[in-house]
Amino acid sequence: MDLSASPRLDAVFAALADPTRRAILTMLLEDDMAVTDVAAPFRMSLAAISKHLAILAEAGLISQEKRGRVKWCKLEPAAMEGAIIWIQSFGAFEPLDLDAFERFLETELQAPQAE
Repeated sequence: MDLSASPRLDAVFAALADPTRRAILTMLLEDDMAVTDVAAPFRMSLAAISKHLAILAEAGLISQEKRGRVKWCKLEPAAMEGAIIWIQSFGAFEPLDLDAFERFLETELQAPQAE
């Protein structure tokens, strides 16, 4: 499957390109939230937040459900799977061994003192 020509992948990356939308996704990591609660920390109108939420929903990154009079947002992390697979296909994004990096830095920083 060629993910590079996927409209779904394009929608996910377009949605993730905006810092406000990334912040919303981070907030939704904690729990489902009402739209008004999502909007609270931002200095923009509820209509502007609703547009951001619509883009996230179109990309499949969130779902929205009406419970009574309140519209709730829920993170849909499985929607990022295609983007994750695409990024990992480059192979250059191996987990960083921070312990080995720290040992390297210690060695490099001590080298000039030994000379």
